[in-house]
Amino acid sequence: MREFSLGGDGLTIANAAATLVGYLPPAAPTANLENLRMWASQQGSATSGQVRIQVVTQVSAYPTVVTATPRPLKTVDATVSILAGVAGALTAGKCGLNASAEGVMPAGGVSSLGLFAPAALVPLNNWAVGINYGEV
Repeated sequence: MREFSLGGDGLTIANAAATLVGYLPPAAPTANLENLRMWASQQGSATSGQVRIQVVTQVSAYPTVVTATPRPLKTVDATVSILAGVAGALTAGKCGLNASAEGVMPAGGVSSLGLFAPAALVPLNNWAVGINYGEV
């Protein structure tokens, strides 16, 4: 299995419900995707607290994201089927971080996968988020 990590750190999250990290599989997939680990953490706050983070799928009106590039976790895994997207709406075979706009999430269909904060996070800065996934 080829393994990759998609994520970022030191992020300032939008002051609203937001997709923290996500990807949309290619329209003609060449590999099955297996999610291995997902995380979200914040550092630098003087007080501790809990926030709600959800694993979600989204089938239309994909979020508007910031560009991110999956990194191989093994030196032999240089080729990746999910590529960095340009900043903007998530498209097939692309990934991104820190959405500035959200879409709706109806049931069924081809869907993106992501970590989602259903309400504004407190504090908004110094977040680390990511997904480790494998291509089988």
